[in-house]
Amino acid sequence: QVQLVESGGGLVQAGGSLRLSCAVSGNMISFNTMGWYRQVPGAQRESVARVTSGGSTNYADSVKGRFTISRDNAKNTVTLQMNSLKPEDTAVYYCNRVAVNWNWGQGTQVTVSS
Repeated sequence: QVQLVESGGGLVQAGGSLRLSCAVSGNMISFNTMGWYRQVPGAQRESVARVTSGGSTNYADSVKGRFTISRDNAKNTVTLQMNSLKPEDTAVYYCNRVAVNWNWGQGTQVTVSS
């Protein structure tokens, strides 16, 4: 059983920063592309960033230049550094394996005020 635990969310003003962490237990992330996703009520879950096993990254256009995804295989963690936050970034943020999702964690709430 794989467990994904997201943390680091909170309430920030527009222009502020947050760093989200994803701790993975029950499986190794080293061979997997890992991603961050977000979801708001009434909308589909959206991919915002991914990082391959080789370290290549991709970002949704909406966050490009503001968010940075990284991984620490030794700690089995994935991080999302979020800078220059905008109100439209408000969502619950989740991490997961990209190719075949594991069970979703609880997510962490990010709220950005105007």
